[in-house]
Amino acid sequence: MPKLPIAGPVMLTDISIEGDRCRNTMVHGGPKQAVLMVSAEVIDDLAARGFPVYYGAIGENLTVSGLDPHMWRSGQRYRVGIDAVIELTKRRTPCMNLDVYTPEIKSAIYDAQCKAKDNTSPLWGHSGFYARIIRPGLIQAGDPVILESDVA
Repeated sequence: MPKLPIAGPVMLTDISIEGDRCRNTMVHGGPKQAVLMVSAEVIDDLAARGFPVYYGAIGENLTVSGLDPHMWRSGQRYRVGIDAVIELTKRRTPCMNLDVYTPEIKSAIYDAQCKAKDNTSPLWGHSGFYARIIRPGLIQAGDPVILESDVA
């Protein structure tokens, strides 16, 4: 962390984005946490509130815009680019790696959503969602990310 932008296409493999690595594989990565998707609007909001963040800063592999993170749920499948498909697995939980941007950033991201046990908090999804890879494929910045199937 942070993740830096990748110029040109990159392969979304069975287990991650080609070239990506995790510092602590006991907590991060693995098949159910192959990628982290975060809303660009959330990053923009954090930056507007004075946190020194930018796209990729909080460890996300996919920074997406125009998708309401309040609607993200485990089990949803998204097509990324032409071929790749991911399935959201779980909401990201607080991580001490975020303290590099001040410990207060965790409160800005997590506190309100963690208090709502029914996932209805207005900040639900602000922390991002981990996803597993359903179908590998080439992806690149600017590719569309489209909801393909929702959960019941």
